[in-house]
Amino acid sequence: MRKILSILLIATVVLSISKTTLAQDDEKRSWGTITTAVPFLMIGPDARAGGMGDAGGSSSPDGNSIYWNASKLAFVEKSVGFNISYVPWLKGLVDDIGLGYVSGYGKIGDKQTIAASLRYFSLGNITFTGEDGLPKGNYKPNEFAVDVAYARKLSENFSAAVVGKFIYSNLTLGQEILGQETRPGTSVAADISMYYKKPLRFSQGRKGLYSLGVSINNIGNKISYTSSTEKDFIPTNLRIGNSFSMDIDDYNYISFSLDINKLLVPTPPVLDSLGEPIPPYKDNNVSVMQGMVQSFYDAPFKEELQEISYAVGIEYWYDKQFALRGGYFYEHPDKGNRQYFTLGAGLRYNVFGLDFSYLIATNPNNPLKNTLRFTLSYDIE
Repeated sequence: MRKILSILLIATVVLSISKTTLAQDDEKRSWGTITTAVPFLMIGPDARAGGMGDAGGSSSPDGNSIYWNASKLAFVEKSVGFNISYVPWLKGLVDDIGLGYVSGYGKIGDKQTIAASLRYFSLGNITFTGEDGLPKGNYKPNEFAVDVAYARKLSENFSAAVVGKFIYSNLTLGQEILGQETRPGTSVAADISMYYKKPLRFSQGRKGLYSLGVSINNIGNKISYTSSTEKDFIPTNLRIGNSFSMDIDDYNYISFSLDINKLLVPTPPVLDSLGEPIPPYKDNNVSVMQGMVQSFYDAPFKEELQEISYAVGIEYWYDKQFALRGGYFYEHPDKGNRQYFTLGAGLRYNVFGLDFSYLIATNPNNPLKNTLRFTLSYDIE
């Protein structure tokens, strides 16, 4: 198992080195899942959204909004906040892979907020071997991303934000793979986002809120792990979030969220016997901007719909101190097959908060099953 996992962890590097055409069988392809470099950027880092099926695009603002939709930070209630999260990853396979996440924000007056975060993904301890099968040493591959955000209110109910980020991926620690020397992959990327909220009023004086969040995350240059000109896309993602919330009474509050996601990365084409894409499929060896636009029409319409994933979440608060959460995430079987339910809970006491979530996979063989997330928050006026 350890050897198999090691091979899986460096698969991205091998793909970027070889880039050979996959075997075709009478104009069919062997795979349809869209793969990218640095997939750790798509791991939801915090327990609150993790308890709501990874729906965080339009939920109420908090210190982790820099990951989901940074424009929400313009409406955050507290003046300063810090968050620490940890996610043990792929617990069903190994016990030393994990994602650590630290974020913080500070308001500047009533209309502006700045924030920063650090994501660190450790792939655990891996033994590298040479072509002769002999061990070459134990290493701990790792990846990280540093984000800096600026959010601003543009009106009473509308805000926008931009995030700049640096991405570092060191999967092979300089090892030679397939006869080529490797190096860490780096990229510079950006997020752009907007957030709109509309207050609602119901009978008996009850209040509610509808919110819409739209963000495009990880718009950045491709990554290469060798001196080769072949490079891999990073996971540029479009997220559209809708949320509805209402006060049940003076102590009880409930909200519902729906996120729709689509990778803005070209679809792997079906090739003919000459290695040319069969229309409507298109060549996926294109620039980042062309790939983002092309991702909406480079496959049959039915397949384009399959590339959309959905996250549904519900959150209940009692007296703004205790929360219960639930959610569901769906991804088409031909596009990754991530399908799972989530449960979560949260506590708030003065300036401190604690959240945790638990993932229940619908497929018992899903390596994500039983995933836990933990978040400790500190928010002050």
